[in-house]
Amino acid sequence: MTTENTNTGISFFEKYLTLWVALCMIAGILIGKFLPGIPKFLGKMEYANVSIPVAILIWIMIYPMMMKVDFNSVKNVRKNPKGLWVTWVTNWLIKPFTMYGIAWLFFYVIFKNFIPEDLAKDYLSGAVLLGAAPCTAMVFVWSHLTKGNPAYTVVQVASNDLIILIAFVPIVKFLLGVSDVFVPWDTLIFSVVLFVVVPLTAGALTRSQMVKSKGQDYFENTFLPKFGNTTIAGLLLTLIIIFSFQGATIIANPLHIGLIALPLILQTVLIFFIAYITARALKLPHDVAAPAGMIGASNFFELAVAVAIALFGTQSPVALATIVGVLVEVPVMLALVGFANRTTEWFKN
Repeated sequence: MTTENTNTGISFFEKYLTLWVALCMIAGILIGKFLPGIPKFLGKMEYANVSIPVAILIWIMIYPMMMKVDFNSVKNVRKNPKGLWVTWVTNWLIKPFTMYGIAWLFFYVIFKNFIPEDLAKDYLSGAVLLGAAPCTAMVFVWSHLTKGNPAYTVVQVASNDLIILIAFVPIVKFLLGVSDVFVPWDTLIFSVVLFVVVPLTAGALTRSQMVKSKGQDYFENTFLPKFGNTTIAGLLLTLIIIFSFQGATIIANPLHIGLIALPLILQTVLIFFIAYITARALKLPHDVAAPAGMIGASNFFELAVAVAIALFGTQSPVALATIVGVLVEVPVMLALVGFANRTTEWFKN
């Protein structure tokens, strides 16, 4: 029995990805609740607030895409910089402020009778930390699922990482009024190196060696297909581990999880459409427009969670809000991936 869907050409895993994601999230939550020793053991394997098991799985997810990067095509990015401008403007001049506005509206006005004011302030802080940290590693997964241009995606992500180094602290200080924001720079730098520099270097070396020894045709048609399900398998295992870490917290706070999730979902969808429709208006190709929408819509949750814990503690409502960001991101992003794949004709001239 083949694992390919002959009608669409997508793998068996990709065809039913939403189902596998839901099952893995449930499995992770149940493990965290009933087998707490497992996440406790895995939680000890950290460096700079980054889980090493999760980091390895994310590396496995994005390594196959990095092998697709042709550095000759990277040079061509400068010929079409509009996609980068869409990414930069959406991520840094729009996203943090719409996140603050939407979260404030829900926590202080719409949910006023359900959330005490002190908790509203904490949840707003967590939302702002998410909004000020656009995604890095997971963008490569979303780009892969939308058949994004791998070379352009690398430049979008790399430039975004450089801006985070400069813009994250002042934006958080401005929106939260926190005078002493502590950013775990080791977490930020380690994440960028681990999730971008290392897999990009490994992918480039693998590509160069395979093309040199076996030829371009072998590399494209025989070698790369061997990694067809690697990205999806890494994603599913990552979800099990992440949700095992937060299983007890999620089960203990069902109402507030939902209340926090709603504005985060609306923000995610809004930011995606701002970037995606802008890219369409600028007549960008779909393989640039889709990753541009994804990088703004998703979040650098490792950084947001690490800063929340450093500023407010592991058990704080602020940390809970950032964790909810992880909870809602994958299902919502998968829905947006599906939408992007159904609207490729929007970008055909």
